[in-house]
Amino acid sequence: MNHVYILGGLRSHFGVRYGIFKTIRPEILGAEVLKELKKRYFPRGNPDVFLCGNAVGPGGNIGRLTWLEAGLAKQVPALTLDLQCASGLAAIDMAAAKIRSGDCDLVVAGGVESASLVPRRIYAEQDERSRLRNPEFTAAQFIPKEFGDDAMLLGAERAAKKAEISREEADEAALLSHQKALMARGKGYLNDVILSLFGSTEDEAIRPRMGRRLLARAPRVTKVKDGILTSANACTMNDGAAFVVLASASWIEKHHAAPWAEVLGTQMVGGDPRRPPLSADLAVEALLDKWGMIYRQVDAFEYNEAFAVISAHFYKTHPEVADRLNGWGGALAYGHPYGASGAEIMIHLLRRLQVGNGKYGVAAIPAAGGVGEAILVRNM
Repeated sequence: MNHVYILGGLRSHFGVRYGIFKTIRPEILGAEVLKELKKRYFPRGNPDVFLCGNAVGPGGNIGRLTWLEAGLAKQVPALTLDLQCASGLAAIDMAAAKIRSGDCDLVVAGGVESASLVPRRIYAEQDERSRLRNPEFTAAQFIPKEFGDDAMLLGAERAAKKAEISREEADEAALLSHQKALMARGKGYLNDVILSLFGSTEDEAIRPRMGRRLLARAPRVTKVKDGILTSANACTMNDGAAFVVLASASWIEKHHAAPWAEVLGTQMVGGDPRRPPLSADLAVEALLDKWGMIYRQVDAFEYNEAFAVISAHFYKTHPEVADRLNGWGGALAYGHPYGASGAEIMIHLLRRLQVGNGKYGVAAIPAAGGVGEAILVRNM
């Protein structure tokens, strides 16, 4: 099998819903990132395929639309993937598989999303769901007999209860995420991989004034008895785009490229569909077991913390490596533009390994329906 490398990646700033990118269609935002990505990583050629994650867009092949909006070669095919929160990471997984098999030598993968421009859908009159709930919806159905747009919130509450995560623990995880993100911003660690587009100057969701008093006052977001989720320990809804470029060893040698990292392995697992936040760690456990590794051997972890339950659970179950999780903050601070988040956390992971001179890193995302995705990389 062929070795797989990541040449590098870029992302936009992440805007909050109805914020800096409120009128920018996701394919337009993604196209701007693709243009710069081409300039930096494959100026005289084209990838074999473009794989694009998207979870709540208007449907159709938005990956192909994004590629064409960028004015890039129409000969390059594109495929859109929907694994909800894990869409972008699944795109990278598929890209690695296509290169490993010998089918491709160069692939662009990641995702685009706009929470600001989410279309509202209506179930058909003859669909029983139109009578079981409000027929208008924005979120797809993820598990049987659960139809509401709040399915992920309810799943996070169940996960918190099962993992015995308290409101205080969740709030502390959220505070830590913002503090780390502010530190990384102050040191400029991500300046080289974030593009200023359409007047953007920073990731909008990071809150410099986040503190325990604000966390304590944050309103709850569910009606679950003894629920712990609030507007401060659950991520915001966001707009953004992020992509990485993957290449084979032969492409690297032919073009005298200097890759950031090697993709060693990938893992997708199915977990408890009623408690999806817990599936990220299931994927990581399976991935590390496959490679005969333990958590202590991994220098940096990036989990997409759509809910503080995810990071709080990691801190509880892996205290020996708690300081290696989301070292520059996570989705609780940066936000979560669903389809783009997989490539974003991969970019952050690789930059953390470079800055900290780490060897191994893991990126992981739990997705709706209880699916976990994880990727193991080796810093070059």
